Amino acid sequence: MTNTAPIDLRSDTVTRPDEQISAAMAAAEVGDDVLDHDPTMRALEERAAQLLGTAAALWVPSGTMGNLIALMIHLRRGDSFLAPRAAHVLNHELGTAAWLAGGMPEPLEWNAGPGRPTADVVRAQSDSNAGYDMLRTKLLCLENTHNGAGGAVLPPHEHAQLVAAARDSGLRVHLDGARIWNASVALGVPPAALTVGVDSVQACLSKGLGAPVGSVVAGSVEFTTEARRVRKMLGGGVRQGGVLAAAGLVALDRVDSLAEDHDKARALAEGLVEHGWSITAPQTNIVLAAVPDVQLTLRRLASVGVLAVPMEGQVRFVTHRDVSKADIEETLRRVGDARI
Repeated sequence: MTNTAPIDLRSDTVTRPDEQISAAMAAAEVGDDVLDHDPTMRALEERAAQLLGTAAALWVPSGTMGNLIALMIHLRRGDSFLAPRAAHVLNHELGTAAWLAGGMPEPLEWNAGPGRPTADVVRAQSDSNAGYDMLRTKLLCLENTHNGAGGAVLPPHEHAQLVAAARDSGLRVHLDGARIWNASVALGVPPAALTVGVDSVQACLSKGLGAPVGSVVAGSVEFTTEARRVRKMLGGGVRQGGVLAAAGLVALDRVDSLAEDHDKARALAEGLVEHGWSITAPQTNIVLAAVPDVQLTLRRLASVGVLAVPMEGQVRFVTHRDVSKADIEETLRRVGDARI
């Protein structure tokens, strides 16, 4: 193993709080959020709701909890829900959608492009005439950007078509918008343009934006009131939560900076192609590489101090604010020198 300092491209969650975030956390006005609603937490939730185009929002410790809360509200035992194949709620949340929310997952194929089903697929898999002994499809769960599809973006017109198909089929809609900020920047539209018609949305503050922890789940006032109860049920109520919310407020000021991560992802992808790699052109900050042996490639990358992870049978690299353009150039140099 080389002594070269590692370049961590495993995820945009590996960023560490910088001086600005640390200072904001230290100076945060706080209160007991469970008893009185912490004032900084309230400010974050109001701002997030405004950005996402919803009536209200609720801070939660993680995106997984945010998605679970939404599914627990929307689903009952004996229900099923639809989600694009390889969606985070299907593959990376340890089955809590079925285990705790009581909904059986049904994956939708990507017939409109990576991570993107068409409205016809939604209608075909929504059986409103199921017998009493059959699962009842009640929810469509979208994801924008789609992690498993390499940060693929769902544009507003396709989002609208999917929501309309869901409504026609009597389904509610939840949007896993863990990286909705990336989608917004890539498309050049406000985040609220990507949530039109949904019943709930989850958005992450610690992916790319630099907050050390936290997401929001948002929707109507009635939804968010119930979400607060479910969060408490799951152990997600915090006391002086303003310390964490202050980091989220700083994070929301940084959405535009995600364009730099997208530029770094394109530079990485282009450089890897020049080295002979088979790369899916990134739309946002995730680069997927098809390789003959994923685990062997990951070990060889690690041996030269480049950290990546497996994703859907490929190698995934994620650019973020703690990796500079010089780091991307160094990554490509190491890959070239080692002939990986």
